[in-house]
Amino acid sequence: MIEELKITIECEDGFKLSGKLFKPQKISSAVMIAPATGIKKEFYASFAYYLAENGFATLTFDNRGIGESKGDNINSSNASLTNWGKLDMTAALEYLKAEIPNTDYHLIGHSAGGQLVGLMKNAREIKSMFNFGSSSGSLQNATYPFKLKSSFWLNFYIPVSNLFFGHTKSQWVGMGEPLPKNVGKEWTKWCNGKGYVKVDLDTKITEHLYNELDLNTLWVHAKDDDIANYANVEDMISVHPHIKSTILTLSPADYGYKDIGHMKFFSKRKKELWSLATNWLNENE
Repeated sequence: MIEELKITIECEDGFKLSGKLFKPQKISSAVMIAPATGIKKEFYASFAYYLAENGFATLTFDNRGIGESKGDNINSSNASLTNWGKLDMTAALEYLKAEIPNTDYHLIGHSAGGQLVGLMKNAREIKSMFNFGSSSGSLQNATYPFKLKSSFWLNFYIPVSNLFFGHTKSQWVGMGEPLPKNVGKEWTKWCNGKGYVKVDLDTKITEHLYNELDLNTLWVHAKDDDIANYANVEDMISVHPHIKSTILTLSPADYGYKDIGHMKFFSKRKKELWSLATNWLNENE
């Protein structure tokens, strides 16, 4: 039996995040699922339940400005990619530690969720990290025609939407939840450079753990993912000089799928892929 608990996570600055804890009767270790940009926790519910069925207490949550953590006014939100890592992901792990003490803690990151780990103040307490679709997302490594589409999104749509609406209307173009303006600003800046968050490290962002983390990591991406292509996965890994990393490239045809892309790993229709995560977690107990 899996206990599903709706929870509230309080961050260092007092902001409260909405989360959910999937708790098995017998716990082998604990997992925090860090979401992609603008993606709500419900997207990961089936995957989180699967992890719990396999003995892993699993926490999902909405970053500030997103879903049930939206707050009163998106246009006055202090949400940013930096604060998602520094405040929200840090608080989520602290909650997991308090609720499931005396065990190992692992991070499963989807896209931004794996990119921002070095901003967590408590990242040293993570034993291993399994990422899907996490990369620098650099335009410089993108290929055409996706490069044109991505450039339009980052360099025109985001700034224009922020100017007229005070936030990014991501939902209008099928890019998840509406995004607070500073999320969009950092996304644009970082993806136009190399190494994503590396663009601001040691200048705007002076406190981080990217240079210190040495955890064991697996970076899974799909061959048909235009964002997290192999070059961009390598680019993101390069921001962590001391981690132990392995890249696994999935070909949809190998599994009889038409596509996997940037999002569909977490779909119930791709459930046979999920053992990649549980195998990794079991190997890193």
